[in-house]
Amino acid sequence: MAKVYDALRRAEEERKRLIGDEVTLPAPLNVEPVGPAAKKADRKPFWKRASPRAAAKPVPDGSAEVNKRRIALLQPDSYVAEQFRALRGRIEAISSQRPLRSISITSAFPGEGKTTCAVNLGIVTGMSVETKVLLIDCDLRRPKVHVSLGLHPEVGLGEVLAGETTLDEAIMTVEGTNLDVLPVRSRPPNPSELLGSPKMTKLVAEASARYDRVILDTPAALGLPDAKAVSELCDAMVLVVRADMTNQSDIQAVLEILDRRRLLGMLINGVDVPEGRYGYAR
Repeated sequence: MAKVYDALRRAEEERKRLIGDEVTLPAPLNVEPVGPAAKKADRKPFWKRASPRAAAKPVPDGSAEVNKRRIALLQPDSYVAEQFRALRGRIEAISSQRPLRSISITSAFPGEGKTTCAVNLGIVTGMSVETKVLLIDCDLRRPKVHVSLGLHPEVGLGEVLAGETTLDEAIMTVEGTNLDVLPVRSRPPNPSELLGSPKMTKLVAEASARYDRVILDTPAALGLPDAKAVSELCDAMVLVVRADMTNQSDIQAVLEILDRRRLLGMLINGVDVPEGRYGYAR
């Protein structure tokens, strides 16, 4: 419990310090395999390379950063897009063994790239033939999905949960893909209560019945109850960690708070990739 307490204290300090939410990919992803990871002799484990969280700095939410969040759509042949396809393939392989209709994407703290991962996983999954995908922005405090995809919603998740509109009226489609999006339009005063409500349970169940895959972008797990409430409604979750930023103690605290039985694996974000890798250029 001491580790959880320390992590929650750091989360509160981090939330006060950070202005924005996600910082996005400065370098392509390295997708951590589900299950035992292969050993790499030339690279230390990410938790041994982690630097103090005080060194992390928010990145301005400019157009270049927004474009990085949808790189699989803008540069479908890039190395980063291929990494998300690899993640999609692993999820599909596991789904042949057990139901995986709904998957939450979370991280320990803001700024570790979970929205980038949720958006790009949604894009590449929506590129699959005859696969219907719904991406739900569950961050009712600092939503970024609609900005990342260039959408301009008139209503969203908050209005659906408040009973002011229907799910069909709030859903938007990303042109050229099989990806639908349930964005956030307004920021309600009671986000935790809405995400933990029976209406949210019903919404996830309805979406899972209508779509082949539902991906839910949650707020950071430490310091807020939102991610726990959402992840408990899903079949599985993916934990995003950022190289040289996420501490091992923070990961352990997340796994103590959330149901680790739902964990598919960890996705390592922001690692360096040598120049010349397929489809990637600096």
